[in-house]
Amino acid sequence: MTTAQETRETERLRALAEQAGRELEEASALEILQWAAETFGKRFCVTSSMEDAVVAHLASRAMPGVDVVFLDTGYHFEETIGTRDAVEAVMDVNVITLTPAQTVAEQDAEYGPKLHDRDPDLCCFLRKVKPLEQGLKNYDAWATGLRRDESPTRANTPVVAWDEKRQKIKISPIARWTQDDVDAYVTEHGVLTNPLLMDGYASIGCAPCTRRVLAGEDARAGRWAGRAKTECGLHG
Repeated sequence: MTTAQETRETERLRALAEQAGRELEEASALEILQWAAETFGKRFCVTSSMEDAVVAHLASRAMPGVDVVFLDTGYHFEETIGTRDAVEAVMDVNVITLTPAQTVAEQDAEYGPKLHDRDPDLCCFLRKVKPLEQGLKNYDAWATGLRRDESPTRANTPVVAWDEKRQKIKISPIARWTQDDVDAYVTEHGVLTNPLLMDGYASIGCAPCTRRVLAGEDARAGRWAGRAKTECGLHG
């Protein structure tokens, strides 16, 4: 594809994202994912942190065999890896595991041990942001499990938006859902969830940077606790 063609395609996708964001705001999560499947086919994927498999399950109903992209940072809880393996075994999805360019040991050798404590933004960039950029190259659109009720930084999450950083369409089909909606869907469909959700964790990331939440805290308070950091860089 030439540069001119690439530019036209980018503008087409940007306009499509803006239109869909308006038209699908009141659509159900399944309808949004059906639109994505019909519009993008194999150039659409779901990303999952394996906190739960709600969006992966929804997407498998809209597009059986859908690609589900998981970032294995090398710092995950055993329960998270176990959830990934269970999703791959029992759901009609194609799990794709992405890994960083360096192992944890190689990163420690270059940057020093426990980079996540000294420079969590750099650690997230190396172990999450860069691998995802590479992993999304063959897709035009990707779905996430972002919800507006999770934290103030996510309160305005659109159901469909243009991801300027990656030049792709970003879909958040359950953006309007509450935790009660998630729980109801999990119960109704028997969806796999990470066991840590039953052990005081409300948002699950890398083990060194995740703690249980306290009463009254928002769901993301256990991520990078004690720091101003609230996002890993994948979503802003």
